[in-house]
Amino acid sequence: MLLAGLVLASTLGAAGQAAASRAVPQRAGATPQVLARTTVRYAKGFTIQYLPGYKVLTILSPSGQQTTATRYALVPRGRAHPAGFVASQVIETPIRSLVGLSSLHVALADFLGASDVLVGLGSLQYVSAVPVRQRIAQGKIFAVGDGRELNNELLIAHQPDLVMATGWPGEGLRKYQTLQQAGIPVLLNSEWVETTPLGRAEWVKVLAALLDKEALANQKFDQIAREYERLAALVRQQTKRPQVIVNLPFKDTWYVPEAGNYMTQFLRDAGGAYHWAGVKATGSLPLTVEAVAPVALTADYWLHTGTLTTKAAVVTQDARFAAFRPFKTGQLYNNNRRTNAQGSNDYWESGAVRPDLVLGDLIQILHPALLPGRQLYYYQKLK
Repeated sequence: MLLAGLVLASTLGAAGQAAASRAVPQRAGATPQVLARTTVRYAKGFTIQYLPGYKVLTILSPSGQQTTATRYALVPRGRAHPAGFVASQVIETPIRSLVGLSSLHVALADFLGASDVLVGLGSLQYVSAVPVRQRIAQGKIFAVGDGRELNNELLIAHQPDLVMATGWPGEGLRKYQTLQQAGIPVLLNSEWVETTPLGRAEWVKVLAALLDKEALANQKFDQIAREYERLAALVRQQTKRPQVIVNLPFKDTWYVPEAGNYMTQFLRDAGGAYHWAGVKATGSLPLTVEAVAPVALTADYWLHTGTLTTKAAVVTQDARFAAFRPFKTGQLYNNNRRTNAQGSNDYWESGAVRPDLVLGDLIQILHPALLPGRQLYYYQKLK
């Protein structure tokens, strides 16, 4: 959690088709089924193309100046598979069973009201969505391990329609060959390459395309995007930009988001001044405490203190932190208000698909007069 928002920037344009409806060819005598289309407006890491009888989902994995792409044919169940796709890159839709290896995948399913499609997760502990926790309690979801030590035998025994994985851009799907050879498609979800909060949240449209829920995704995502833009517009005319520092050191290294990190975009849109916003990179910059201290001594706010909830715990980690101005003024906020009894922090789950709520919290913290009466949702002040 200390490495808040480690992402890589994508310089690729995302393409989409114009929003419309399409008639999917049916068997003779069947009533034609009309499905909605979606467009990609903010995300840079995937495209969706609608072709006669099927969709093409392309996952883009940028690495340096090179880009690799993995294409999937999303074909209505029971239809002939199109030419040009190997078996492991054909996914029959709508998918009925999904194994997700990231908390984001839980959020995507919950956002679309499709928690019942989840049959497996990397870990059963760190889950916030109530419908998914209920399925876990009922024994309807099994644990498969993380991306490095997957239980392939268990996965093959269950034969899910899709395994949604996560990983580093450009690494490909070689480590999932065992599953692919067993007829289980694996899709690499690279939402964390996005450089903007709305781009990251728009990955919900990937799962929507797999579930034939584009209409619902369009409706809900567009509402979130409008609210996000409305909130961002509130602070554009603010002349006062409070100085913000973020995170805590991890093993003597203080990682701060760089210019292309989506967390930096959150701070811009919330009307904050951020010292490292000009560092032209897309991940996190490793610094020493001594390098951060001159900024922290005069900062106005301090965000993201890991799992800590009290000022006493902060100085226990390093007594020098008591000299930082936000510590003295009590302006320390953490994004762990929605942490459940199992230790799962919903900020890292639903927060990925509700950037409007995250931005609202940040504006409320940095410019409280702009949102009078609003209650913090993901954040809380350290006691």
